Amino acid sequence: MAELDIKETEWNLSLLLKSESDSEIAEDKKEVEKAAGDFVKKWKNRIDYLESADSLKEALDDYERLMRFFGTSGKAGFYYWLLREKKQDDTNVMAKYNQLDELSKRISNEIQFFVLNLGKIKLENQKKLLADSILRNYKYFLEKIFIKAKYMLSDEQEKVLNLTESNSYTKWVNTLSSFISSSEREVLTEDGNRKKKNFEVILKLTDNKDKEVRDCAANAVNDIFLEHIKIAEAELNAVLAYKKTIDELRGYERADSSRHLADSIDSGIVDLLIEEVTKSFDISHRFYELKAKLLGLKKLEYHERNVEYGKTDRKYPYVDAVKLVYDVFERLDRSFAQTMKDFVENGRIDVYPKKGKRGGAFCAHELISFPIYILLNHVDRLDDVTTLAHELGHGINYELMKKSQNSLNFGTCLATAEVASTFMEDFVVEELLKEADDETRLAILLKKTDDCIKTIIRQTACYNFEKELHSEFRKKGFLSREEIGKIFQKNMNAYMGPFVEQSPGSENWWVHWWHIREYFYVYSYASGLLISKSLQKEVKKNPVYISKVKDFLSSGLSDSPRNIFLKLGIDITKKEFWDNGLKEIESLLNKTEKLAKKLKKI
Repeated sequence: MAELDIKETEWNLSLLLKSESDSEIAEDKKEVEKAAGDFVKKWKNRIDYLESADSLKEALDDYERLMRFFGTSGKAGFYYWLLREKKQDDTNVMAKYNQLDELSKRISNEIQFFVLNLGKIKLENQKKLLADSILRNYKYFLEKIFIKAKYMLSDEQEKVLNLTESNSYTKWVNTLSSFISSSEREVLTEDGNRKKKNFEVILKLTDNKDKEVRDCAANAVNDIFLEHIKIAEAELNAVLAYKKTIDELRGYERADSSRHLADSIDSGIVDLLIEEVTKSFDISHRFYELKAKLLGLKKLEYHERNVEYGKTDRKYPYVDAVKLVYDVFERLDRSFAQTMKDFVENGRIDVYPKKGKRGGAFCAHELISFPIYILLNHVDRLDDVTTLAHELGHGINYELMKKSQNSLNFGTCLATAEVASTFMEDFVVEELLKEADDETRLAILLKKTDDCIKTIIRQTACYNFEKELHSEFRKKGFLSREEIGKIFQKNMNAYMGPFVEQSPGSENWWVHWWHIREYFYVYSYASGLLISKSLQKEVKKNPVYISKVKDFLSSGLSDSPRNIFLKLGIDITKKEFWDNGLKEIESLLNKTEKLAKKLKKI
C-alpha cells in the first residue's frame, strides 16, 4: 500500500475561492452574471438553433461552457453552500448564502428560455436532429428535453412557479422541521441522569441498548410529535395539495410520474421493483423475529427496531479507517485508491464533528469543473469506516464522470445514485468481517442485514405509503392526522410483520419522515442497493468485471439507466434481476441466522 499523507482533516475551500472577501465574491458574481448575460444576449431572440444542427451544436456548446464553468451561482455559491454546512450557527454565512441563492434563482429564470425553446422543436425535426452525428455528445440530453416537453409550461409560467415554490412548499416544510428540531425534553441519558436534550439527540437515544433509556426517549419523541401534530397535519396536506396542483398544471398522469421522468426511468421498471420487493416482505419479518430473539424480547416495540445488537467496541481512528478503506480500494482497482488518495491528502474531506457543523455525512458535487468535497463526522466507530467508504464511492463515481462526460451529462439519476456508494461500502464490510471474531462477526452481519432491510424493504414500504397518501388525498381533498396515521401504520406493519409492535404513538412517526416531502424518491435507495448487489456478485465471480463497473460509473447522464445497464448485459426490466438482488439479501440473513444458532444465541 502506498504511504498516505493524512494531515488535512478539514476542507481546503481555497480550491474554490482564495478567501471570503467581499471583493472576491463580487468578482465571482460579476463573472457569472456576464457569462449568463452573454448567453442570453446571443441566443434569446434567435430560432435558427431550433432547425439547424450546426446552429444547435453551437448553442449547446455555449450552454455546456456556461454550465461547466459558471452555472447559476458560480464558485461563490458552492463555497457558501459548503461553508453553511460547517457553520450552521453563523448568521453572516447564512446571509451571504441566501444572497447567492437569490442570484441563482434569478439567473435560472433568465436562461431557462433555452431548454423551453428546445422542447418546442417540431417532432419531425427532433428525429432529424437526434440522428445527426454532429450532435452525438448531446443526444441523450436532447432526448430528455423532448420527452419532458409535453409537461413544460410557458417561460412566464415557469418563472412564477420558480419564484413561488418557496412560499407554496418550502416554507411549509421548513417551518415544521424547525419546530421539531428545536423541541427539547428531559430524558434519561446513558449516564443514568435525566437531562434536557434536543430532538435529534432524543431520537438517537431511542436506539440505545439500555431499554429504560430508549423507552424514555421514545415517550419523549411521541410527546414532541403529539405537540406538533396539528401543524404537521396542515403541512402535509399543503404539500399534497401543492403536488396535486403542479401535476394538474403540467398534465402528469400519476403522482409519481414526475419523479420517474426526472430520473429517466420508466414507470414500469419502478412498478416492477416495488412489486417484487413488496412480495419479499417476509425477509424483513424473519429478520425482526431474529432480532427480537437476540435482544431477548418477545416482540420489538416500534422504536426498538433499530437497536444495535452485540458489541463492536473496537475503535477506528480516522488514520486507521483510511488505511483499511484504501487497501480495499487498491485491491478492487488501483485508480479507486488513487482517487481516494487525492481526497484524503488535498483537503477535500472534512473529518471531525465541530460545534455548528451539520450531522451525518455527504459527498457534494456542483459543476464538473469544481472540486468535489466530502463531509464526515468521524468519532472512531465501526460505522465511521463504512461511512468513509460510502461517501468515497460517490466521490469516485463523480471523478470518473469528470473524465468522460460533458457538463450536461455530469451527475447521476436517483435510480442509480446509490450504486457506487453501496458497492464500495459492502467490500469494506467484507474486509471488516475477515478480521472479526464470531461475536463481532454476528454483530456486523446483523447490522449489515439491518441496513439492507432499511434501505430496500423499509423504503419500499415508504413508497407504498406515499402512493396511498397521494391517492387518498386526491379522492378526499383533505386527510386528517388520524387517517394519515392509519395509512402509515398499515404500510409499516406490512413490512415489519408480527414481531414488531405498532406501539401507541407510532402512528405519528410520519411527522418527521422528511423523505415523503421529496416525493417518491425513496425507491432509489432500493434500486441502488439491489443494482449494487448484482455488480458485486459479478466482480466476485470475475475480478476483471470491475472494468465494466467503471464503465457504468463513468456513464453519468449520457443515457437512460435501462440502456446503460443493457450495455453491461443487465436487463432491469426483468423481474429476475430484482429477484436475484433480493436473494442476496436473503442469503445474508441466512448466514446471520446460521451464526446465531452456532453461537447458541437463538
